[in-house]
Amino acid sequence: MNSYLTPGQAADRYRLSTNYLKKLRCLGGGPRYAKIGRKIVYDTADVEEWFEARKVASTSDAAVRVLGVA
Repeated sequence: MNSYLTPGQAADRYRLSTNYLKKLRCLGGGPRYAKIGRKIVYDTADVEEWFEARKVASTSDAAVRVLGVA
């Protein structure tokens, strides 16, 4: 059974601001979400996958991911 998080719950769990998640929903690049009526929900598995994909071992790893440079 899937569990779902509101934007506030997702922000608390990953120590992000709700405004940052809102910005990601508008610009792209954030975790997948569902909009049901006016309510936004995140599948916990999708948020976890998004978070894991952003892990890096060093600042040079982060530059490669963000800028696409080697």
